[in-house]
Amino acid sequence: MSDQEPFDDITFEHLHYEVDDGVAVITVDRQDALNALNDEVLTELAIAFEMAEADLEVRALVITGAGRAFVAGADIAALQRLGDTFAGREASLAGQDLTNTLAALPIPTIAAINGFALGGGLELALAADLRVAAPGARLGLPEVGLGLIPGYGGTQRLPRLIGQGRALDLIFTGRHVDAEEALAMGLVNRVVDDALEGAKELARLTLRKAPIALGLAKEAVVRGLDVTLNQGLEIEADLFGMAATTEDMQEGTRAFLEKRDPEFSGQ
Repeated sequence: MSDQEPFDDITFEHLHYEVDDGVAVITVDRQDALNALNDEVLTELAIAFEMAEADLEVRALVITGAGRAFVAGADIAALQRLGDTFAGREASLAGQDLTNTLAALPIPTIAAINGFALGGGLELALAADLRVAAPGARLGLPEVGLGLIPGYGGTQRLPRLIGQGRALDLIFTGRHVDAEEALAMGLVNRVVDDALEGAKELARLTLRKAPIALGLAKEAVVRGLDVTLNQGLEIEADLFGMAATTEDMQEGTRAFLEKRDPEFSGQ
């Protein structure tokens, strides 16, 4: 496909990338380290996210891990070598660049949490739009036990998702929560026996909807979190107006009136 030509020669050492009927599936595969995020994995994930965004056939993205872990955190040995404020800040910014890239993708993104999602792994999952966990998943931010704080966005995204009190509970204690507790506190959206299949099923549900409307809805929610309610309502009205001009809106409303399934073109 022409949109993928710049990536035709890309091979990954630590992850797998495939597209299945409009859903890009990225699997981190560094099982000897429980899929911990080192510099190479960060780089490969950034490329994979760019591939998904460039491919016009990709309308949703699922990220997961191979083996017993989603991603068990950042590479601790690499963190131990940081040594000074500048190196620590740069390491944090590199992780934030990756999670920000995932968060900014204009398509629905889903983390399939099949096992351990700790530290940087949970922060990666937090940057996805939705999270599906297996019953055996364990989630947490244990950084304070290492003399650190979450640095890949966890101190910002977690309280926005579950509230300040619950977020500080997890950050202060560094404890792991199981899938059911994570569901109860709103940290994950669903718990299913097979997290990857559950995430794919959720992704396929989004494929039935209008692509432009999905992107605009995501933009409205994300931008609205950083402004007042009235400002957020203005953003919503502007984006609603944009949606109203699309061919997909004409098709969606026409299909509803004609009592048939819509056939969205993404225009």
